[in-house]
Amino acid sequence: MNDASLPLSRPRLRVGFLLARRFTLSAFANFVDVLRLAADEGDRSRPILCSWRVIAEDPAPVRSSCGVTVGPEERLGDPGRFDYIVVIGGLIEEGGLPPAEIDFLRRAAASKVPLIGVCTGAFILHRAGLMQGYRCCVSWFHHDDFLEQFDGLVPVSDRVFVEDRDRLTCSGGASSAHLAAHLVDRHIGRAAARKSLHIMIIDEAMAADDPQPGLPLDLKTRDPLVRRALLHMQQNLDAAPGVGDIAARLGVSRRKLERHMREALGLSPAAAFLKVRLAHARFLLARPDHSVTRIAAEAGFCDVSHLIRVFRQHEGMTPEAWRQANAAQRLQV
Repeated sequence: MNDASLPLSRPRLRVGFLLARRFTLSAFANFVDVLRLAADEGDRSRPILCSWRVIAEDPAPVRSSCGVTVGPEERLGDPGRFDYIVVIGGLIEEGGLPPAEIDFLRRAAASKVPLIGVCTGAFILHRAGLMQGYRCCVSWFHHDDFLEQFDGLVPVSDRVFVEDRDRLTCSGGASSAHLAAHLVDRHIGRAAARKSLHIMIIDEAMAADDPQPGLPLDLKTRDPLVRRALLHMQQNLDAAPGVGDIAARLGVSRRKLERHMREALGLSPAAAFLKVRLAHARFLLARPDHSVTRIAAEAGFCDVSHLIRVFRQHEGMTPEAWRQANAAQRLQV
């Protein structure tokens, strides 16, 4: 930061980070690396075109959810020195910010400094009363957790990120890189944003309205057993476990799992698993670089013929026809 060769001009993009206790390291690292790579020529990492600082009330290192610690660089101070304040969330049960940092966020909002919630950072902003009247994005993985904590607030869980005036939120993980690239594009330029993503081996920037991979939103439930079963299905698409295997994995009888699925979703476990696989197939079909053969394998179908037959039965068209119709619809938007 003290490189004498740095120009004296102010960076075009200045970002301050607040790290919640047990924050998600990947979400933070992806965001910072996009800024770092956009800030200078090549990957020299000098904060010329943009700058970033980890700030906190207490200078003690903050422990991430994976155990790695990150040390703050500056005290809270004046929020107006930043163009954006980013809250990196993490584990819901253990995460959070101390009162002084919540007050700092409220001062930033009062000063019209845009606030960004990454991963469960949206939860932190909501608890601080800073998201009332705003749309926000959370991961599909935390969709039901959000509904349980905030009555009457329905988050967006099928998009990469959401920008609503001076509040930006994203689901975390790789999506934080896309949100950071969105800011770089706005303040520095598209070429800088593209360069950052390409160096990080990310093919292209995703827009806010691009779909977020995950469980289909029509499979919503507060039943913890059913939620665990759906998550297990989503994480084992290519292995296609049977109902008995899923029940054994969850430590319950097959009959109990079937009863909970019927009561929560009105579906058998097999029917719910098929909906999950079809949702994943649709997500992959929206990407032109995936062949139907590859999609059939990744979504857990026996072969292409099986995928075509099931897809035609449920969607009324073949996968290729659906892909063409979806592409045409996106061009019209």
